[in-house]
Amino acid sequence: MEIKKGQIYRHFKGDIREVIGIAKHSEDLSELVLYIHKKEENPTIWARPIEMWHEKVDKEKYPDVTQEYRFELVNEKTL
Repeated sequence: MEIKKGQIYRHFKGDIREVIGIAKHSEDLSELVLYIHKKEENPTIWARPIEMWHEKVDKEKYPDVTQEYRFELVNEKTL
């Protein structure tokens, strides 16, 4: 699934993130997802490799988590 600016995701630990863009690493040109924590008053911009965005949750490390992926797209109206 393509990650796009403005999409809202739920992290598997429950926090809500908003994608503000996709960047390229200056050294190896790998893609990074730029995002903010939706509920912060003055949000910090964070970046993660796009591969991490699509990772499945480690069920051995987090056996009680029901979400399948680290980040899952959500409908903002349901928040």
